[in-house]
Amino acid sequence: MPKMKSNSAAKKRFKKTASGLFKREKAFKSHILTKKTRKRKRDLRQAAIVSKVDQPKIERLLPYAK
Repeated sequence: MPKMKSNSAAKKRFKKTASGLFKREKAFKSHILTKKTRKRKRDLRQAAIVSKVDQPKIERLLPYAK
């Protein structure tokens, strides 16, 4: 059986953690930053874990994620 292809967009957006979960960056941090509070922008810097319901979808997109 041939190898499966990993989704190129997903490769750029998600990293697998040691515990097998996927890490993602938060949205809304690229422009129109003047109206956002300092606290909000600071919180957007932190990476987040992909929600439990989306986990299987990401695993399908990245079959060979390390």
